[in-house]
Amino acid sequence: MRGLFVTATDTGVGKTEVACALVSGARAAGLDVGAMKPAQSGVTPGQPSDAERLREAAGGADPLELVCPYRFEPPLAPGVAARLAGVEISLPRLVEVARALASRHAALVVEGAGGLLVPLTPSQTYADLAVALGLPVLVVARAGLGTVNHAALTVEALRARGLTVAGLVLNRTGPDDDPSVPYNAAEIERLTGARVLASLPYLRDIASRGPFLRSALAGKVHF
Repeated sequence: MRGLFVTATDTGVGKTEVACALVSGARAAGLDVGAMKPAQSGVTPGQPSDAERLREAAGGADPLELVCPYRFEPPLAPGVAARLAGVEISLPRLVEVARALASRHAALVVEGAGGLLVPLTPSQTYADLAVALGLPVLVVARAGLGTVNHAALTVEALRARGLTVAGLVLNRTGPDDDPSVPYNAAEIERLTGARVLASLPYLRDIASRGPFLRSALAGKVHF
């Protein structure tokens, strides 16, 4: 399977925006890339979900059941939301669906939920899914204070599982700045040896974020 697994150091760091930008940017450059959100919680009826945004970024032709096999309303870790709903998430089924979706495209971007060790089943996390898929992993992290530790821990956890770290993207999700921002990318690279592919500024205009992200990431990530 050709593609990329997108994880993050935490929830709310802009992982879906980055994943959508990668997919739509690759497609604009002529590469047929599909997208998958294996399980999603916090789904609000009547509002576009992350999975639907990914589906649209990938051209909108894939069935939502393939793009996101498991969807839950409570804003909890998918494994917890599934348990409360009486649903058992199957890792083999997710791998099977990912392969089916990948067969429809030249490459596949798979976006996790929250961080790498977020529960997916009672005994498995998104790290186990990443291992099962065998894709290189892109890490999205906050740009501000605290990100060095979180990024380094995530890279260490990935490498301990034999996974390839494709790089990191530091994303500013709010207007507030702090003195660490100019130094974090270099510190992460020094500590981990992994490349920070982009440090993205905060953009107040929502409509401009997608095109800006696509431009900023163009040529930085390879499938």
